[in-house]
Amino acid sequence: AQLYADTDIQREPASGGRQMNAHFATRSLNADGSWKNQLEQPNTSADASPTAAQMGRLLGLAYASKYYRAFPGADEKKMFSKSGREIAFGTIGNASTSEGIFWETLNAAGVLDVPMVMSVWDDGYGISVPNKFQTTKESISKVCAGFAREKDSNGFHIYTVRGWNYPELVHAYRQAADNARAHHIPALIHVIEISQPQGHSTSGSHERYKSKDRLTYESSIDCLSKTKDWMIEQKFADEAWFTQLEEEVRAEVLKERDAAWQAFQTPILSDRDTLVKLYESLDDELVKAEAAKLKRSTNVSRKSILQSARRLYFQISDGEAKQALATFITHYKAENAERYNSFLHVTGDKAALSKDAINAQYEGQKESVDGRVIIQRCFDHHLGNDPRIFIVGEDIGQLGGVNLEFEGLSEKHGDMRVTDTGIREASIFGQGLGASLRGLRPIVDIQYLDYLLYAFQLMSDDLASLHYRTAGGQIAPVIVRTKGHRLEGVWHSGSPMGMIIHGLRGIHVCVPRNMVQAAGMYNTLLASEDPALVVEVLNGYRVKEDVPSNLSEFRVPLGIPEVLKEGKDLTLVTYGACVAVAKEAIALLEKNKIDVELIDVQTLLPFDRNGVIGDSVHKTNLVLFVDEDVPGGATSYM
Repeated sequence: AQLYADTDIQREPASGGRQMNAHFATRSLNADGSWKNQLEQPNTSADASPTAAQMGRLLGLAYASKYYRAFPGADEKKMFSKSGREIAFGTIGNASTSEGIFWETLNAAGVLDVPMVMSVWDDGYGISVPNKFQTTKESISKVCAGFAREKDSNGFHIYTVRGWNYPELVHAYRQAADNARAHHIPALIHVIEISQPQGHSTSGSHERYKSKDRLTYESSIDCLSKTKDWMIEQKFADEAWFTQLEEEVRAEVLKERDAAWQAFQTPILSDRDTLVKLYESLDDELVKAEAAKLKRSTNVSRKSILQSARRLYFQISDGEAKQALATFITHYKAENAERYNSFLHVTGDKAALSKDAINAQYEGQKESVDGRVIIQRCFDHHLGNDPRIFIVGEDIGQLGGVNLEFEGLSEKHGDMRVTDTGIREASIFGQGLGASLRGLRPIVDIQYLDYLLYAFQLMSDDLASLHYRTAGGQIAPVIVRTKGHRLEGVWHSGSPMGMIIHGLRGIHVCVPRNMVQAAGMYNTLLASEDPALVVEVLNGYRVKEDVPSNLSEFRVPLGIPEVLKEGKDLTLVTYGACVAVAKEAIALLEKNKIDVELIDVQTLLPFDRNGVIGDSVHKTNLVLFVDEDVPGGATSYM
């Protein structure tokens, strides 16, 4: 079913036809979006095509076992862990070990002592490039020898095994799994002496880049033939049994292929027949000719059906036939939107967009504090009330964050709840991503916005597409928190929002103007299960703000701009740090009797769901978009 991109979830549960062939994923969610019991099924996180992209997620999947072992109360419903005994098995090709995220993950796993068993399939090539051009010593296990676990130290158990030697493989994997499960010792299993049966893919034969001697050698170590020889030698089977097995398997595969094609084609042909019947019922010669053409077609797809209807719609004159076609086109486009374009975000009552506003209240004695204290108190509350929540990032533990927004939280809640890391943004994010796939609620702290680029590939290719590419089968409700803007110097002051919003569709992007608004957004996000990026104002942590009396309960709705000041002459639209700049400009304009309406968009993804900006421009007939991004960036988007 996946071969034909079948959109039926029952037949193709991994992705509903949205992934390439042999991209696997189990369904972690029920049809209503609630979590399935992961202890009652094997679990495969959704595959991603960029090589090595799975490494960051692998770290987090393993880290979840460590976390659940330390905090069993985080799994209140007993759906995600049995005392942290779950192993995260991951695989990677030898060529992809040259990617930076592989090394980040390897190092972090050794530091953290997590139950991760990483397999490196080494066929000696990366498509056409041999190991001598890729890996020092032409061996990843030799290069990684320094990661080997020694007495009274952390590190990996490292195994080098031959892919065609079944007993050797069983021994290595059993030993690696036992130690990982019981003692949380990570393992690296380097599987050598394996081959590319058809080259990298069916489109590129390896005969183009391998010598005859190399091809002969690969035939001699073919895993299937070597295992067959071993089984015959051990008298587990004989040649006749294998001959019969191969015939039966070939017949079964062909039968399943044909059945999958039939199941895939039947509903499409039914759609074609529905349109043909509509054509034949209409009194128009052009329509009847198109009906005959569509019936004769041997290559029918939903695309060709819709093309036929739309092409004809623009060719015929107004009347009953045109109206009937318009109705069909509208309904068919809606059906296909559900098949192919759904599940970019979480739906239902777990969606962030389903959370209504709860206004901040200021009751009792007024208290004004630094913005950093607002964030600190917000996180303190959530850490104290939800054991699934942990925060991970650079300098957030003992130091309390470079802006002291976590001051005292690690000491109060424990160093696994507010956790220091090394400088490794991509795997910090991966640690949160993987853990969130197993029911936890990580908050990933990226120290500055310009460091986000290290994690951007995983955020864009993996997290942003996860709910979509599994057709609603998996979610990862991780929150990425960072700080940016201010236009002071080159570093730690950037605001590349245009790049971010165009690369992270599928992730909510929040841009609060101050720390109270940021807290309200965190409250909204933690009450939902959508992934999000929150970009706080870097120079706002020492700015005084009044503390809401309902600091941990009020919510800022996503995608709803706030009109901060009404006006009649000009609509000024901005966000984040530029709100304060805009207020200064408005004060100057007022002296010249220019009445400005100031709008804070609050979130860039989603953006102005209710048309607040359009309503304002309808009133003022003049609009100015302001931010710190490059020309054509986020201002152009807005």
